[in-house]
Amino acid sequence: MSRFVDLMLESARGERGEAKGITTGEPKAPVRHTWGQVHERAARMAGALVSGGLARHGAVAVLAAEPVSIAPAVQAVWLAGGSITMLHQPTPRTDLAEWAADTVRVLAMIDSKLVLLGSPFEPVAPVLEEHGVAYRLLADLEDGEPLAEPVDVDEDAPALLQLTSGSTADPKAVRITHGNLYSNLTAMAEKAELDVATDIMVSWLPLFHDMGMVGFLTVPMTVGMELVKVTPVEFLTGPLLWADLISRHGGTITAAPNFAYALLGRRLSNVDDEGTYDLSSLRIALNGAEPIDEAAVAAFVKQGTRFKMDPNCVFPAYGMAETTLAVSFAPLGTGLTLDQIDADLLESDNRAVPDPDGTRAFAILGEPLPGLEARIVGEDGAVRGEREVGEIQLRGEAVTPGYLTVNGPVATQDADGWLSSGDIGYLVDGQIVICGRQKDVIILAGRNIYPTDIERAASVVEGVRAGNAVAVRLDAGSRRERFAVVVESRSAGDADEEKRIKREVGSRVFEAVNARPSAVLVLAPGTLPKTPSGKLRRAAAGQQLAGGLAEEES
Repeated sequence: MSRFVDLMLESARGERGEAKGITTGEPKAPVRHTWGQVHERAARMAGALVSGGLARHGAVAVLAAEPVSIAPAVQAVWLAGGSITMLHQPTPRTDLAEWAADTVRVLAMIDSKLVLLGSPFEPVAPVLEEHGVAYRLLADLEDGEPLAEPVDVDEDAPALLQLTSGSTADPKAVRITHGNLYSNLTAMAEKAELDVATDIMVSWLPLFHDMGMVGFLTVPMTVGMELVKVTPVEFLTGPLLWADLISRHGGTITAAPNFAYALLGRRLSNVDDEGTYDLSSLRIALNGAEPIDEAAVAAFVKQGTRFKMDPNCVFPAYGMAETTLAVSFAPLGTGLTLDQIDADLLESDNRAVPDPDGTRAFAILGEPLPGLEARIVGEDGAVRGEREVGEIQLRGEAVTPGYLTVNGPVATQDADGWLSSGDIGYLVDGQIVICGRQKDVIILAGRNIYPTDIERAASVVEGVRAGNAVAVRLDAGSRRERFAVVVESRSAGDADEEKRIKREVGSRVFEAVNARPSAVLVLAPGTLPKTPSGKLRRAAAGQQLAGGLAEEES
């Protein structure tokens, strides 16, 4: 049996299984189940899956949103020897015909013959039937005869087929094995100094995203640690719920991308009574969005300290699905540490030279976790030295052996086991620093300009929605490569306001990177394409907005 399943069973069947558990349904109808109770439900569901014909190593897709149902369902699949894929979820604005076609492609790619359907997605059952997709309702599985012992699988067996954040029309899944999971979750537990007796995780992250599924469901369920789990909808409906849950439950560990910390900081700024929340229990507020937005972190810290939060609980990290989840954690209790560098030398020479007065700063993200190693490689394939910028490559037990694609499996590692991350960065005393994504770097007259610098400059303009500015490459790779800036604003449609925003964005961007955008577009809220975790999709934005940019420049 795999070490991952062994550890999960040890937690569920022992003292931790009786004492620790998961609270769901906040804030309207909170209910708590111990991990032992979750395991009992999972055993029944696993029995139903096996008796229903699920084969060893079989791929099972899940379409559900409620953590109370998802937790036993994913454990059931692992007990039955299968792998889990969390499907992209349709929204009220989704074209169900397109969604169904994309979902059928995903199911064929992962060779899944079964979808487990749960709340609130039962109404899409007829759509699945129309496309010949077999499904079972999660509620029906609980009538199964409990599986006495898990189906035996080895360390190389697939455990999680994690869909990437790219286009659903051209899907790709990261193949995460039982060995990958065990290596990464035990390394994270060690570096974060998890204490199963006292730590309490609080999360609203979606379970179809790797941080939500692995970091804030699989980890606490496997090690037997207390978890409070709500849905993204509940958070977005009332962001202060996040602070309320940390206060009431004594949450010690949480995580979110940049935009969520910025949003919570803004909402806390409107709370006058500093006794409303108590964030003193929080010891880890993980931020895994790379590059980390220091302005968003600073705003969150400023407001959080009003409610007794330790500013050093900010926990910068680097992660990606290809390493199961985490690559590196900053040292505990040190907060956000910035590396101030010479911007000109970064852009012209690909060197990160320290400069206390420099205009460019990046977060230091810590050393690779146990079992992982990192190196920096230049365009010529040569390994770069300290503070020399290049592509980050990773190697170790948590690194996926490959992708599943519509054209078949694709290996991720070279002959020596190295994974090319696609991220540009450098090392400082063995710690990783991220500059940006390789595919997003804008090259102007031999200078490497990182889109995050452009986007942060645009975001400070009054009227631009925080976290909703994107730099789009134009004529990429050509001698006349340019860029445009697209922002969201509630003033979209107001001719005078749009003109002001465009002028100020152009000025702010020029001040930041010494280059002017060839066009600035102002769009209505909700227009920019984003990943399921809320990150901007620059390439998709460029494709989607090509027509609008052409009109703007004509």
